[in-house]
Amino acid sequence: MMRKAVLLALVPLLLAGADSDTGTPIYSISPCPGATLGRSLAPVKSLFSAHPETRAVLITANGCPVLKAYAPGYSDANRFISWSMAKTITGMLVGELVSDGRLALDAPAPIAEWHKPGDPRAAITLRHLLNMSSGLAHIEVGDPVERSDTNQTLFVAHTDAMAAAAIAHPLETKPGSTFKYSSLTTLILAEIVTRTLTDNRDPQVRARAYTAFANERIFGPAGIHSAVLEFDGAGTQIGGSILHMSLPDWGRIGGLLLDGKAADGTQVIAPDWLAFMKAPSPTNPEYGGQTWLNRPGGAGGHSALFPGKGPASAVAADGHLGQLVIASPDSGPGRGVVVVRLGHTPDHKNPALMQTLGDVLAGFDRR
Repeated sequence: MMRKAVLLALVPLLLAGADSDTGTPIYSISPCPGATLGRSLAPVKSLFSAHPETRAVLITANGCPVLKAYAPGYSDANRFISWSMAKTITGMLVGELVSDGRLALDAPAPIAEWHKPGDPRAAITLRHLLNMSSGLAHIEVGDPVERSDTNQTLFVAHTDAMAAAAIAHPLETKPGSTFKYSSLTTLILAEIVTRTLTDNRDPQVRARAYTAFANERIFGPAGIHSAVLEFDGAGTQIGGSILHMSLPDWGRIGGLLLDGKAADGTQVIAPDWLAFMKAPSPTNPEYGGQTWLNRPGGAGGHSALFPGKGPASAVAADGHLGQLVIASPDSGPGRGVVVVRLGHTPDHKNPALMQTLGDVLAGFDRR
């Protein structure tokens, strides 16, 4: 899907975001060995009553779906937009190429544009990009909002070549010295994946190569069949912001975040790469490799998740408007607990939403 698809994809999203349906959510609760909702049920219900617009919630324990709930009008047939949850999947794909020996974590990032004589960006490594510490100048959220680099690149000025626009940003701080959350950084990571897979410059060829790799290495082995990836006009996957998946498949992504395994026990994500994704980065203890961590001491002066509720080992793929896949390996039976929440909640209400999600997870806390 190229530029037109990117823009058209926003139309149903915006229409859905304006829906004010206040009907009763439909709950499906299943018996799972060794797991009960317990104290989690009340905060799950408040996700719908106190945090509109919650559209879908899924809780799995040891891979078993304990609870699934949809607001009226939503079902397993829907594909829900990722927003920044896509970053975690991009991080997984980078890890596949590192495991193959085709990329190296601490080698200079393979971006030819940065390796001209005298360019300080040559010092940026793959690790810096994954940890959001590249040092590249960036405005994630501008004031006014249209001044943000992210919006300008994704929806206004650079839809034909998003990665090229991101790569062109100058260095602002020394690589590895400062945390700066950046959707364009993950676009660069998606471009690195694409360039590693193919030298072809044809957008269709590039998009097919990326899609085939994602299906072969992540989605297929994990049992995910609903994923729809979106690409810019140059065939770069919008890896920081836009892909779509059903609620059950977002739950399967959560399973990969638990232990790297699919429901059938297949090891999809290498244990050492998953450990890197979950390890606190040097510049922000609540951020790992394209993944948020349930730890205090965030670089922005506030916590992204809910430290103090549930295990510190909990991690999350976290997206705009309250898209969350939370994985807690130290809660519940066996592999652990996954909580998925999808919706359209304004970002300024995100702290309260996070506290409720912390209550949901804490209901399974068996430490």
